[in-house]
Amino acid sequence: MYKRAICLLFIITLFLSAYPVSAQEQTGPIYIVQAGDSLSSIAARFNIPLKDLMNVNGISNPDLLAADQQLIIPGLDGVTGILDTEIINFGDSYRSLVRRTQISEPLLKKLNRLVSPSEFYVGASMIVSKQENGNALGTRLSPTAGESLFELAIKHNSDTWTLSSTNYLAGTWDGLPGDALYVRGSSGDQTATGLPSAFLSAEIRYLPIKQGGTGEIKVKTIPNVTLGGILVDHPLHFFPMEDGTQVALQGVHALLPPGVYPLRIDATLPDGSKQSYEQMVLIVSGNYPDAIVNGVDPLTLDPKVIDPENEKILSIVSPITPETYWQAPFTLPVDAQFCIRAWFGERRSYNGGTYNNFHAGVDYGVCSETRPFDAYAPAAGIVVFTGNLVVCGNATIIDHGQGIYSQFCHQEEFYVSAGERVQAGQLVGKIGETGRANGPHLHWGLWVNGIQVDPLDWLTQAYP
Repeated sequence: MYKRAICLLFIITLFLSAYPVSAQEQTGPIYIVQAGDSLSSIAARFNIPLKDLMNVNGISNPDLLAADQQLIIPGLDGVTGILDTEIINFGDSYRSLVRRTQISEPLLKKLNRLVSPSEFYVGASMIVSKQENGNALGTRLSPTAGESLFELAIKHNSDTWTLSSTNYLAGTWDGLPGDALYVRGSSGDQTATGLPSAFLSAEIRYLPIKQGGTGEIKVKTIPNVTLGGILVDHPLHFFPMEDGTQVALQGVHALLPPGVYPLRIDATLPDGSKQSYEQMVLIVSGNYPDAIVNGVDPLTLDPKVIDPENEKILSIVSPITPETYWQAPFTLPVDAQFCIRAWFGERRSYNGGTYNNFHAGVDYGVCSETRPFDAYAPAAGIVVFTGNLVVCGNATIIDHGQGIYSQFCHQEEFYVSAGERVQAGQLVGKIGETGRANGPHLHWGLWVNGIQVDPLDWLTQAYP
């Protein structure tokens, strides 16, 4: 009887070993699925085979993936807790992320396959490990010029040894003026950053910025500071907000190759001295499709015709009006029954030519015979142009303030004139097919400080 039991136990052991361990029995760090993730992109990010990721999580269909879903990540020996994603913002640094999250530098490099801190730029998403008890530090501070680490520690109810070890300093003498240090506590009203002393805080919203997108830079400074700077190669224009911050909006060209580009903010202090901070920012692909457009009048493709027209429009939309006329978000410029016939950013080939053009707006076409042919102002502003153009046809341009302009093309009639103030939703024209048009439609273009951007972003996001 005893021998039979031993044999039975041996057979059961062999039987179980022939099958993989279920997902419930696996241990390892947990990754929270983000919007836009796919199972293959997650596998590639962690450098693991897709089949291993599916097996350990008991997934049979890779298409059935939802945001906020928890996935076990195999193959990361020694890593525990929740794997979270942090988007790097302006003023963040490689060193400050290591300090704030209390994740070791080797582990940060392993999780993100970093070769050098130079890969750390604004808009990049970094994976960090967070323990259940919370290992990130909440309060940010920095020594001022002439302030010792001992004085800083006393001010924040800490001690020099804790500050030194928590922030990976070489010793209690290693605190530098302006360096971003962290201690435990709630975030509160923080003013210390890795930025120069004139900057209290800085943030870029809606990261990462895409081709044809709008960059929004919000900066809080000490009193009486004037701001300027550049994004890519365009000057930034800052305007004051009610909360004491200054905001700049800048479009990114739809044909700008994806990559990293400079963002610099310049501060002029009351005494005339200047402080600047520059960091590389990630510009990602807009994933715009290709489109072939045939039957186009060659006249509307002639550079001798279109170049002067483009220069004229650019001269109209270049002035920066300091007032803000609009209230965010923008509203549809057409009746709700309209449908989109062409999207912003399409890479276009005209009459079999090369794909060296892009569609600089959104085309709302005729989708219902009973729908009125009305065009409405998407936001409040002042009409700065109405007239006929070769490509744009009968055009209306509205200045919304602070370098933001709407451009309507292909209208049959104008209902407003230059100099007239309009409100959001006000009837401004009748949709037609003048200019380069194949059927009646409204082309709505949006300019942000001299660059054409995707107008649809302004319907769903509140700028500033």
